[in-house]
Amino acid sequence: MRSIRLHDTRSGDVLPLAPDDPARVGIYACGPTVYSRIHIGNARPFVIFTVLKRFLEHEGYGVNLVINVTDVNDKIYDAANAADRPSAELAAEMTELYEADTDALGLGRPDHEPLASQTIGPIVAHIAALVDGGHAYAADGDVYFRVRSDAGYGSLSHRRLDDMDQGEDVEGAQRKEDPLDFALWKGHKEGEDTVWDSPWGAGRPGWHIECSAMAEQLLGIGFDIHGGGSDLVFPHHENEAAQTRAARGSELAKLWMHNGMIQFTGEKMAKSVGNIALLGEVIEQYGSEAVVMYLLSGHYRQPLAFSMDELEEADRRVQRVRDALRRLDVGTPSPPDMAHHADAFFDALANDFNTPTALAALFEWVREANRRGGDVGDADLREMLGVLGLGGLTPLQSAGDVAAIDPQAVALLQQRERARAERDFAKADEIREQLRELKWEIRDGPEGPELIPSSRQ
Repeated sequence: MRSIRLHDTRSGDVLPLAPDDPARVGIYACGPTVYSRIHIGNARPFVIFTVLKRFLEHEGYGVNLVINVTDVNDKIYDAANAADRPSAELAAEMTELYEADTDALGLGRPDHEPLASQTIGPIVAHIAALVDGGHAYAADGDVYFRVRSDAGYGSLSHRRLDDMDQGEDVEGAQRKEDPLDFALWKGHKEGEDTVWDSPWGAGRPGWHIECSAMAEQLLGIGFDIHGGGSDLVFPHHENEAAQTRAARGSELAKLWMHNGMIQFTGEKMAKSVGNIALLGEVIEQYGSEAVVMYLLSGHYRQPLAFSMDELEEADRRVQRVRDALRRLDVGTPSPPDMAHHADAFFDALANDFNTPTALAALFEWVREANRRGGDVGDADLREMLGVLGLGGLTPLQSAGDVAAIDPQAVALLQQRERARAERDFAKADEIREQLRELKWEIRDGPEGPELIPSSRQ
């Protein structure tokens, strides 16, 4: 079991992972607010924390991964009203689509995926504890957290109190004791079609308290890792931490781990900006393996540039692995003198989950295996790919293999080559699409075209 070190946003240091029980490492990552289909930026934390779980399990830890779904939120009401639909119906549909889109990544599901709408009881109990302790107050059906009652407020985001803006609507500002205070419970308003009872009147929870309650319900207090995008550090995670500290007298999580945003033309990818690439469409175009390879290509703490060139490069890297797998001895041990590449791979993941350095070690292994030609077992490579969630990669198929599996695909490939020789590129493209319908992709290499089993949906 390697010593795992991860960057902690609160301390600013890379700290050792030190679970009280290595068999029960708790990870909570903030999932999507389901008011529309998710984009590839929303997929980055899903991939980062799912693959982190896979790595920790490889190292001998037991892991309980929780990624929530926020299905009660102002953005959902706004989107539902704009579409003239019930908000619960819209949220349920988008939750199903989120699950389908992330299923298509091929990484499996988190251990728990709680819904805010199904956690109202624990949310109300948490708010009541804050009110009883003097850390929150009711005002005309709303309940607000007294930010200045928490001496540790700002310790996560490293902001001065007077420089903070909760970003909440001006509506309700007159009911706050202090502009810094934020909503825990919101009284029912016109246009909001979901409502729950509470000691303070009918309404629904605020965003921040939802995650505090869901995390505590499933992982307890002081769990090991709280994750999410860096855009959530303030106010969302700062407020989560404050609520738990005030209500329970303890920190919610030991480590706060944040991934950088995906950037499109230098700007954060966001639905509000409109510069989004929907995850399902990107997977359909490039395949799940290329999408996972792309999302792991940069260090999780840094922004990640998004472009078609980046996805195409990720796809080329996937094909390099497929090509190597074809030459390897299936199911046999790798040469002992190549093990240092695999050691470097796992050491990089242990050092603040450095996936680009790990991938560099993986491709060094591939490069050396290619130099040696045959008689190299695939065990090391399969082990590394399995941790990355790419264990299902299949090798490139030789013409003989494809002919035995799908003679129709081979015939279409031959027709495509004749069309290209006659410079009928429109027909060649049409045949490529026919092959895709048969679940085959064409790879044009120096030795001619090859057929690859398609991972596209």
